[in-house]
Amino acid sequence: METFYLFLVLFLGVLAVFDLSVGVSNDAVNFLNASIGSKAASFRVIMIVAATGILVGAALSNGMMDIARHGIYQPQYFYFSEIMCILVAVMLTDVVLLDIFNSLGMPTSTTVSLVFELLGGTVAYALIKIANDTEGIYHLGNLMNTDKALTVILAIFVSVAIAFIFGTLVQYISRIIFTFNYKRTAKYFIGLFGGMAATAIIYFMLIKGLKSSPIFAGPFSDYIFANTQEVVLGCFIGFTILMQILHWLHVNVFKVIVLMGTFALALAFAGNDLVNFIGVPLAGVSAYEDFMAQGGSVTPDSFLMTSLQGSAQTPWYYLIGAGIVMVIALLTSKKAHNVIKTSVDLSRQSEGEEQFGTSPVARVLVRVCTNAANNIVKVIPTPALQWIDRRFNNKEMIMEEGAAFDLVRASVNVVLSGLLIAVGTSLKLPLSTTYVAFMVAMGSSLADRAWGRESAVFRITGVLSVIGGWFITAGAAFTICFIVTLILYVGGAPAIVVMIAIAVYTLIHSQMMYKKKQHKEALKEEVNSTVAQLRKATNSREALNLFRQHSREELKGDLLFAANTLQDSVNGFINENLKELRRVMADIEEKKVHLKQVKRVGTLGVTQLDREIAIDKGLYYYQGNDFASEIVYSIRRLAEPCKLHIDNNFKPLDEIQKKDFGIVDTQVIAYLTRCAEMIDKNNYEDLPTLINEASRLHNALTQLKKEELKRIQGQSGSTKVSMVYLNMLQETTNVVNFSCNLIKVSKKFQME
Repeated sequence: METFYLFLVLFLGVLAVFDLSVGVSNDAVNFLNASIGSKAASFRVIMIVAATGILVGAALSNGMMDIARHGIYQPQYFYFSEIMCILVAVMLTDVVLLDIFNSLGMPTSTTVSLVFELLGGTVAYALIKIANDTEGIYHLGNLMNTDKALTVILAIFVSVAIAFIFGTLVQYISRIIFTFNYKRTAKYFIGLFGGMAATAIIYFMLIKGLKSSPIFAGPFSDYIFANTQEVVLGCFIGFTILMQILHWLHVNVFKVIVLMGTFALALAFAGNDLVNFIGVPLAGVSAYEDFMAQGGSVTPDSFLMTSLQGSAQTPWYYLIGAGIVMVIALLTSKKAHNVIKTSVDLSRQSEGEEQFGTSPVARVLVRVCTNAANNIVKVIPTPALQWIDRRFNNKEMIMEEGAAFDLVRASVNVVLSGLLIAVGTSLKLPLSTTYVAFMVAMGSSLADRAWGRESAVFRITGVLSVIGGWFITAGAAFTICFIVTLILYVGGAPAIVVMIAIAVYTLIHSQMMYKKKQHKEALKEEVNSTVAQLRKATNSREALNLFRQHSREELKGDLLFAANTLQDSVNGFINENLKELRRVMADIEEKKVHLKQVKRVGTLGVTQLDREIAIDKGLYYYQGNDFASEIVYSIRRLAEPCKLHIDNNFKPLDEIQKKDFGIVDTQVIAYLTRCAEMIDKNNYEDLPTLINEASRLHNALTQLKKEELKRIQGQSGSTKVSMVYLNMLQETTNVVNFSCNLIKVSKKFQME
């Protein structure tokens, strides 16, 4: 039995490593959003700063893992076996749940997930103990502590409201002061702003990040808290002078502030949220050591875990090890970038492809806020409105290349996030780091007029989705852990093995699905890269050349995609391979989304061209994109009936149909490949030959349709098979015709 529980403890250690990885991947948005979104430094420098903050925070952590020891359950009423069951259920749930949110790119709170997982597992075992209690000793009041859960729920509402309101107000004032051309106005205010920002960051580090660190405990800590006002004033004066000197030395103070804030937030994250990842496994280690110390005099089902009532100081090597794992995860996790991207996209200054759709609630909110804003504008004097508009003139915007927003907003985000969390901590307000950091970013983007008429409804839908995810986190964590705990109780050791296997499978499957998602993002990134290049074009000729190059690459890819997909569709149908047909349908849906994104390039490209050229070439670009879309839609209309036919186990094509269509299909695929090569080489000398080939294929397909109609007339073969076969012939004909039109239009677009 001791061996079994030793295995559980070791398994908890393995889960702790995974939890650290998925946890830091999700929480990375808290401290990387501002620096990455504003391009305050190179990606390498940002990662070094964040990694250093994590290592320092982990090393200086107080190591008190009380929430996992006695924060939710009352350990004196639970036996060793029961505690271990709860802890295993919590870790299994936490790893899988956070990984799901990472895959979706949704930032959530690791504190919320931990608390509600512990709550779900505790409630499950509490109900079991109450049900088996014949003496009436147990009840929920003495088995668990619900205050923490209520505090966390309150934290969501408080954090969202406070962070969003303050983020909006502070950013609005900051933009009024600095405008979008902050280099012009910085000389007047940068010293004062930098001093305030740096002081706020230091205050945040002392109050939130290091307040309970053993290294800073004692006289130093006592002095800081006894003379807080003097310390703050001294920092303000010193940093104000320093920032002004840095400005005179042509150092971008805003970048300094953003990197300082990134370090401080990373430090506080590692120092305070470490319990969310290793607290549960360490509680398991402590429980096992206490049990083994009894020397076999008790059994797992009779040893009460009263020892967990006390606080335990975590050894330094556990903290350093956890810090190293988090740093490695931060530097290598692609899902961390995915979560950060969600936050950055929702707060970016420019318009573009939106990650979220629209929702009725968002539409109503936009309409109400727009009407309210219009009414407010009516009572503000016109000169005041004009002055404000000049301060918000984004045509003067200074942003780093590839940035989503400027350094002024990034500075506000990191400083205000840290300050609100520090103040909330000192006032004992339950502010969540995740919620504050995210909502400050959203509030500042609203104040910066980043949510325009064209994007507001999408951005609000995204924000509401993230906030909804926070509540879903709580509900899902509680429910899943509750169920898992019951399964482990009923099934015992075999159930633990099965649940571990399910968790491993879920993580592997999640990783595979994420790789597919990355492929989609790569296609989107190609489009975004072209958009960025077009925006940087200095003249119409340069823009036109970029436009043409992009068109060649896209149309070539579309034709090759059509050739491969058509071949796979036909092969899947002939060979009755349902899996292949399903994959084809999924690939087509991805392609449809990509083609829609490509149209954005056309809109932007046209705006970069001279008027006469834009009208002429823009038309051909759109026609080429439309023909490419029609090719893809034709293949979809071919593949879908084939998939349904095979899925219903209907009769396959007969040998004559397979032979006839197989010959023409091979020729069509070769024709599509030749079209792609012509576009790639940008040489249209053989265009008449390809047009003749298209005409020949059209006639051949028409002849096959006539022969099939004769067979139907003679009542030979299956009607269902004939319908699918005729549809294949018709849609293949459409593919040939649209491809012919595509290369004609491509020539007109590419040639002078």
